[in-house]
Amino acid sequence: MGTIIFSQPELFWFILGLGLFLLELLIPGLIIFFFGLGAWVTALVCLIGNPGINLQIVIFAVSSTLLLFALRKIIQRKFLNSKSTHSDDVEDEFTGKEALATIDFGGIKQGKVEFKGTTWTAESESEIKEGQRVIIIEKDSFKLIVEPKK
Repeated sequence: MGTIIFSQPELFWFILGLGLFLLELLIPGLIIFFFGLGAWVTALVCLIGNPGINLQIVIFAVSSTLLLFALRKIIQRKFLNSKSTHSDDVEDEFTGKEALATIDFGGIKQGKVEFKGTTWTAESESEIKEGQRVIIIEKDSFKLIVEPKK
């Protein structure tokens, strides 16, 4: 099986791309996705022509990087940061709710808070002490923006 994959580079790059797409589901951030696309571009080039391994690696690196810089902001703006994709119910689940700081943080230092039994990465412009109650003012992907409870 291993020799079949390496003797057919288009199959190797296709499987690598598929694996990278699946990895993006586990580690969100919309970066690994573009390396998956780069692998599929390389698979397509290998299917059409017969580039050497060095050229395949260059095609993979260049196409992944170009796609990342050209499309990442567009896709994020279109699909991930669109207010139409967030319901008010989801925002209300976090915004204005109280959480508990589990470590000291504030300013440029990120911290951790516990909210509904889950630990979240948090940021605050104010200094927050461990054990202090905070109010969630915004949810930014997997990070909560908080302020001290008054």
